[in-house]
Amino acid sequence: MSFTHPTGTRGARQPSRSSNWINRLVARRARRADGKTMGMNLLVLTTIGRKSGEPRSTPVGYFTGPGGTWLIAASAAGAKANPAWYLNLAAHPDEATVELAGRKVEVTAEELHGADREQAWQQITTEAAGFRKYETATDREIPVIRLTPKS
Repeated sequence: MSFTHPTGTRGARQPSRSSNWINRLVARRARRADGKTMGMNLLVLTTIGRKSGEPRSTPVGYFTGPGGTWLIAASAAGAKANPAWYLNLAAHPDEATVELAGRKVEVTAEELHGADREQAWQQITTEAAGFRKYETATDREIPVIRLTPKS
């Protein structure tokens, strides 16, 4: 199935651009680390900008999915709009990479729907209860993305 681009009518403030320098520091650590960074499993997701066509890298919390995949949630801390990386993935789902633990992996992105999404969301909120707060802060359904390594 395709990406749905849900947007809500209410939500928390979108994380500010002033946090870019923090993202760079966290991304540097996530690229090297094997395990938790700042209490979460982090990877660096590089997407292709939907407007610019330029690579965009963002540290994102991940959860281990089935068969060596990664699950990520486009929570944007409960904002009413999706994060930019989600929109970039929607535009270019086959042009993304994941970096973690000193390795770089090309991936294909797929938004989960229905029972697959519900099962993944249950896993995410069980492993990281803070995501429940994001869910209640907004009225949009938070997209869950499965990143599958390319062969």
